[in-house]
Amino acid sequence: MTKNNVKGSSNATKAAKHLSSKDPILAHLVKKYGLFSHKPHTNYYYRLVRSIIGQQLSVKAANTIEQRFINLFGGEMPSPEQILQKKPEELRAVGLSNAKAVYVQDLARHILDGELEIDKLPDLNNEEIIKELVAVKGIGEWTAHMFLIFALGRTDVLPVGDLGVRAGVQMLYGLEQLPTPAEVTALAGTKNWHPYESVAAWYIWQSLDNK
Repeated sequence: MTKNNVKGSSNATKAAKHLSSKDPILAHLVKKYGLFSHKPHTNYYYRLVRSIIGQQLSVKAANTIEQRFINLFGGEMPSPEQILQKKPEELRAVGLSNAKAVYVQDLARHILDGELEIDKLPDLNNEEIIKELVAVKGIGEWTAHMFLIFALGRTDVLPVGDLGVRAGVQMLYGLEQLPTPAEVTALAGTKNWHPYESVAAWYIWQSLDNK
């Protein structure tokens, strides 16, 4: 598939113009929130560790546990080697669930074994990256989508499993029920969001006014 990225205001402007011309509801959001703005996280390993730690937690709780996790390693994000040197009970002691302790160590193992060549991910297309990431325990499609959008800056990712996007679509488009992922996909096709589905999702997230 593609490796489209939003880099710089010119591409953000193209995305805004495209979405505004195709979808009146997004046109309103573009006027309200301005141009898409996001600086990709270039430390891919750090981003994946954070994603695992923060799963199914509030932002505040995730930040607290992440800081405890980092403090366990002297205040620095640990290397894969350092993570594997810890016993699962040591990771649980700083707030990780038993499952997340397994997940961060599985990520570390995949990287050290060369099963996940993390620095080569930007050279792959979206489907290839998702396949690589979901092979790691605890990384599903949602986490892979977030990585594509927020670490790699890919513009053409539709995070249909994200509850915020689904709730935003329900509110903005006046749907009686929370749309299924398939219904979000169908709506994006009808409204011609491609190749800026990630940017459309960003505007929908903005509409929720989550701080």
